[in-house]
Amino acid sequence: MPRSRTARLIGMALLMVAAPALAADALKVTPPKLEVREHKLANGLDLLMYEDHSVPVATVQLWYHVGSKDEKKGRSGFAHLFEHLMFKGSAHVGPEEHKNFIASIGGRYNATTDFDLNVSEENFKSERDVVKEERRLRVDNPPFGRLFEVVLEKTFTTHPYKIEPIGSMADLDAATIQDVRDFHSLYYVPNNATLVVAGDLDPEAVIRWTERYFGPIPKGRPIPRDIPKEPAQTAGRRAVDYHPNTPLPAVVITCHIPQAGSPDTYALQVASNILSAGESSRLYKRMVYEKQMAVAAGGDAILLEDPGVFFFFAILQGGQKPEDGEKELLAEADRLRNEPVAEEELVKAKNQIISGLVFGRQTGQDKADAIGYAKVILNDESYVNRQLAEFQKVTAADVQRVARTYFTPENRTVVYMLPEAMRPKTEGKPEGKPGAGQSEVKNP
Repeated sequence: MPRSRTARLIGMALLMVAAPALAADALKVTPPKLEVREHKLANGLDLLMYEDHSVPVATVQLWYHVGSKDEKKGRSGFAHLFEHLMFKGSAHVGPEEHKNFIASIGGRYNATTDFDLNVSEENFKSERDVVKEERRLRVDNPPFGRLFEVVLEKTFTTHPYKIEPIGSMADLDAATIQDVRDFHSLYYVPNNATLVVAGDLDPEAVIRWTERYFGPIPKGRPIPRDIPKEPAQTAGRRAVDYHPNTPLPAVVITCHIPQAGSPDTYALQVASNILSAGESSRLYKRMVYEKQMAVAAGGDAILLEDPGVFFFFAILQGGQKPEDGEKELLAEADRLRNEPVAEEELVKAKNQIISGLVFGRQTGQDKADAIGYAKVILNDESYVNRQLAEFQKVTAADVQRVARTYFTPENRTVVYMLPEAMRPKTEGKPEGKPGAGQSEVKNP
């Protein structure tokens, strides 16, 4: 028998033997601990280093603790705009030279903005136009492009999370070069920055280089953290949105949940996996396969620096009533509240999460991401080494408890996003040309 075929048969046999054990318990893996060394510069910059000589590469990440939630009212989209301006040059480096230099030594670069500069007027205007076009491509023009924007707007009443990081067209148009410079001088300073270096490195050399190149940068003003808190939701809310770019009825249900790193978030992520992970998940099976009333169904726990949101959604078949879609979504939420999850289903969900975490820590960039997130977003460096164990501890009782705590009628916002053709004849259309992209949100 050929060796390769023998190996395949042996592998299949081992999987068959191991399957019952895997089904009986969650994966008990313990990845290598990330030993992080920290060095603080006099100007406030935090340097975090992880030494790993397994491959001759290194990852360098510079985290600024600023996001869309830090933007002033009427100036949404600034943090995302700076993502675009980051590579337009500086006093010492010309436009795109950062990219060319990094590429010349075999590296790659990127920038990102999440919920949580000597720039010229010309660069500012050109990149503002790029961001506006990005908004048209991602939000204004595609089917369901505005869905999440409307959902956030109705879920949050006070916190800046109610506005997506890309910002609004009106705010982008109103922004001035002085607004941009003021935002930069306040937030893009050493005392609001964390430099993460991971991989094949000499820590002492990294400290010397960091002191040499970052040490002379002046410390900035104290960073204001006067972000308005979202009040506890004490009564259910509902909203209906009609839009020409909505081809099928959509139903989204949201519930407020704690901030990332809180004890309940681990069980909430397991609940999300049970409800929404793939075509074998509860929501997909019920609404797409069994009821055949939806083309897609799912959800997620969105964990943020401040309290986040858990959402369920369904994109319904044409002709289906949103009320019926809401009923089926709530049936699965209530099932999770009222019935303990079977052990096999619990283990499957936990194993999917745990394996994802393990495979998501393979590269230097993966590890730098985890280190930066723990430090900047959670302010808890221990998280990077205990996250996996927290998921391993989740029980069926934990999942039922968090469902009962957060999936309540008073903590619930229901949003229908419907095709314009479904608007009742008695309702007036929004002002403007039909099909121009206006939408109407009402609270029934």
